Amino acid sequence: MAGLAAAFGSGAMTNSVDEIEHTPVIFIIGSNTTEQHPLVGRRILRAVRERGAQLIIADPRAIDLTGFASIHLQLRPGTNIALLNGMIQVILSENLHNQEFINQRTEGFDALKETVSRYPLERAAAITGVPAEDIRKAALLYAGAERASILYCMGVTQHASGTNQVMAVANLAMVTGNLGKESTGVN
Repeated sequence: MAGLAAAFGSGAMTNSVDEIEHTPVIFIIGSNTTEQHPLVGRRILRAVRERGAQLIIADPRAIDLTGFASIHLQLRPGTNIALLNGMIQVILSENLHNQEFINQRTEGFDALKETVSRYPLERAAAITGVPAEDIRKAALLYAGAERASILYCMGVTQHASGTNQVMAVANLAMVTGNLGKESTGVN
């Protein structure tokens, strides 16, 4: 798995739980947050209901938070990496990546570009079962936000490819510069 940096450890959080309420775009992948982490789930609901946060859900299931989502990417189980690489490919092709952040705080960007070039929208859609336009919309929403946060859980980590999936999550955050500032990060 080509990437910008080493994977985050399972359960690592780059930002505080309090910051979730102030995040304009929240991307949840592989987490039924209201069931697994109800206190975090409540903060997500507050962000959406009270502050107008946009919510992107990537999960094969229609979880409780799906009803509050701007976009539900109902992907096939085991296709998280293809979805994330497809989103990164869109971000790069639309020139929405944060080149300054990448230059100053990452390594391996050329390898990442090469990897995600193999995941154009049509291929990512075929692998994941998610319509190409939905992948594109999610990528544009996430990359277009001033601040965005990713929340993941066992739906990402509890796979044989869990480490690579966490790296793909981290790559998405880093390519957009959504690390190292308030109400962003990988949690």
